[in-house]
Amino acid sequence: MKKLFLMLAAGFMAASVNAQNTAITANKAGDNWYIGANAGVSTTLTKNTENGGFFKSLAPTFGVRVGKNLTTVFGLALDADMHFKSNDKWYAGSKTFVEDINVDLLGTFNLSNLFAGYPGEPRSFEVIALGGFGWTHGFNHVSKANAMNSRVALDFAFNLGEAKAWQLYIEPSLTYNLISSLGNDDFQDFKYDINRSAFTIKAGFNYKFGNSNGTHNFAKAQLRDQAEIDALNGKINELRADNNAKDSKIAADAQTIADLQKKLADCEARPTTAAVVEKTENVLQPHVIFRQGKSNIEPAQYASIEMVANYMKNHKDAKVKVQGYASPEGKAEFNQKLSEKRAEVVKNALVKKYKIAADRITTEGLGATDKISEENDFNRVAMFIDTTK
Repeated sequence: MKKLFLMLAAGFMAASVNAQNTAITANKAGDNWYIGANAGVSTTLTKNTENGGFFKSLAPTFGVRVGKNLTTVFGLALDADMHFKSNDKWYAGSKTFVEDINVDLLGTFNLSNLFAGYPGEPRSFEVIALGGFGWTHGFNHVSKANAMNSRVALDFAFNLGEAKAWQLYIEPSLTYNLISSLGNDDFQDFKYDINRSAFTIKAGFNYKFGNSNGTHNFAKAQLRDQAEIDALNGKINELRADNNAKDSKIAADAQTIADLQKKLADCEARPTTAAVVEKTENVLQPHVIFRQGKSNIEPAQYASIEMVANYMKNHKDAKVKVQGYASPEGKAEFNQKLSEKRAEVVKNALVKKYKIAADRITTEGLGATDKISEENDFNRVAMFIDTTK
């Protein structure tokens, strides 16, 4: 017998540990409350001079229940029940419609969660044990009777609805009168006596109020292990460092652009000392300036290209020649290819970015020159010639 008890105790402890392995969101004071009602019948378990025996003196019963689930396994419930008069053999025979009233404070134990763990939401079917103590007040023909009672019960519960906010249950229970007074001086001893007990079976429902976690029940907590958090923080720091480096590069490029724009403004403010080439074509004013040895277009230079694109969109018959130049540094062969490439990239920008038809644009690379400006920075340009006839 002792070995059996130890085995049962060990099994209960293992089940309790398993039930606590599921991390759930915090149970706040206003969470996991429910309210419900129930109805059924009660009967005494034995026959004596005051009652008719088991299922011989059935009394209808109606009750209400308010409770709170403190954990996924354990909770508290307050029950208030009324037993109605059925016949003169129920207990001492009440002179009122209500035989007696019970108020019980019960502990609730979700056996399904205890032994199988909490799956993240209530199961469709659960078994819940209840037990606790309360107070009974009876209305009999001698005097009003008061008693301390003890109650044990088992709920076979069904959780319904998409949110499982409703719970229907069937509950058999056993209630003992432990200490009772049938008068001012007559007190019975504290004991569990089958002759002072009743069996009740009833059906009821509970409604679970909404919780702070957005559901009507306990919810699993979303946990992250420390290694994952450290890895994510490391990645964030790495990306932040890359971003800072790019910010520095952008700032340096912006300064370079600002310097070139200042030089351009200074150059345009001075009178031109030499003509580029005597031409009869209509030279459009915007120029695209390039860095030394480069043919890629700087962001700030797209403003000039956009001006020419708008001009061609406003004049549907207009045709433009893009002439590329290089400064005199370096070899002539390299400068010639560089000037041609500069003209081509400007044409590509007009076609791809601003959707100008390619057959309206021609290109020409004119190699190195020092005739456009005294500053070599402004000899590395692409110019636009209106060739419309």
